[in-house]
Amino acid sequence: MQAKEQTKDMTVGSPYALMVGFAMPVFLSQVFQQLYNTADAFIVGKFLGTNALAAVTSSGTLIFLLSSLFMGIAMGGGILISRYFGAGDRGQVSRAIHTLFAFGVVSGGILTVIGVSFTPVFLEWMQTDPEVMPEAVEYFRYYFLGAFAMVMYNICCSIMNALGDSRRPLYYLVFSSVLNVVLDVVFLAAFRWGVWAAAIATVVSQASSVVLCMVHLLEKGKVYTLEWKKIRFHKDMLVEVVRYGLPSGIQNSVIALANVIVQSQINSFGKLAMAAYGVHSKIEGFAFLPITSFNMASTTFISQNLGAREYNRAKKGARFSILAAVLLAEAIGACYYVFAPQCIGLFDHTAGVVALGTRQARTVALFYFLLAFSHSIAAVCRGAGKAFAPMCIMLSVWCVLRISYIVSVMQLVGEIGYIYWAYPLTWGVSSVIYLIYYLRSDWVHGFER
Repeated sequence: MQAKEQTKDMTVGSPYALMVGFAMPVFLSQVFQQLYNTADAFIVGKFLGTNALAAVTSSGTLIFLLSSLFMGIAMGGGILISRYFGAGDRGQVSRAIHTLFAFGVVSGGILTVIGVSFTPVFLEWMQTDPEVMPEAVEYFRYYFLGAFAMVMYNICCSIMNALGDSRRPLYYLVFSSVLNVVLDVVFLAAFRWGVWAAAIATVVSQASSVVLCMVHLLEKGKVYTLEWKKIRFHKDMLVEVVRYGLPSGIQNSVIALANVIVQSQINSFGKLAMAAYGVHSKIEGFAFLPITSFNMASTTFISQNLGAREYNRAKKGARFSILAAVLLAEAIGACYYVFAPQCIGLFDHTAGVVALGTRQARTVALFYFLLAFSHSIAAVCRGAGKAFAPMCIMLSVWCVLRISYIVSVMQLVGEIGYIYWAYPLTWGVSSVIYLIYYLRSDWVHGFER
């Protein structure tokens, strides 16, 4: 039991207090992580203009597309670590950590090569506005030079979060986020460098957070201690990491692909639509952070408790996380609906950008409870080692159905507002399916089967 004393054992104590206590540092961590790209967008928009803003704000879908498969598999590694930690098996925890770290090293290198080499191809496929293309290529290529740091930071966070430690990632991100903002101001406002400098600021900041994570993970005598000579692929562990993580990785990749297709449709309406969609995505990313935090807490809580065979406790935590996420999402959505023009205007005062961004916000914001419900059930399933079902639901609804709808209405009508409606419609369909699955499936015995 020595291993449990060094981290956060979520199998004892109040489930509600534990989950809220875990979720709060995760929430603050994600706020600062969002600041990486949001600081780029805000400062770029103020000092480099709308074209540069469109280049930076359109980055999310492409970055997510290229990194989502690796991040999904890393998530599977975190679930595996939580399971063995809950069961008190220190040896298996160590083997899982070293296998996951080896995976991060390889995947970080692959992502760097792909991102730098094929950026122009991806942007052309996304129908990026010709006026925006030069700065978009410049930003993406410099950003993906730091893809290794991005992957390794997420691997380190997966390890720490799986063991119930959500505070250290927060401390490291506070430092790196402040550094990111300072570098943005120096490079863009003071030196007046181009959009590439915003990417460099993000890369340097992410690398600093990886260094801090490594200093912690290399501590001797801990359950999480990383030893260089042990970093390798343990075949049995790699199989389990892929088993639990590959469905999430495929799901994320295909959803990212669907988002890229949506982005390409948005891009066809010109640079104002690109900027508005990108700004809305940034704001929505911030707005949904509390829900994402509860989902991460839910996944770790359920994995540890099912590993310890605390089935009723896992069910209690699942119910709490779902209810909290749904209520919080609707409250946030209502606020965004009311203050959408002001939120969009923080990034770009251009009348067309504000109008389009506000229109999208007021189309989707009041339906955030549906998005939260779907994500919460998916988090419960992942924590129980049943990632295949969420993958099937999201692929069929958020990808096939959403793309089919958008392609159809664009051919028939060709009006941008119908693209915005694709989101609440597909959120509603997936929520109904998830509810049926949650009530009828035996998810609590996911690991055993």
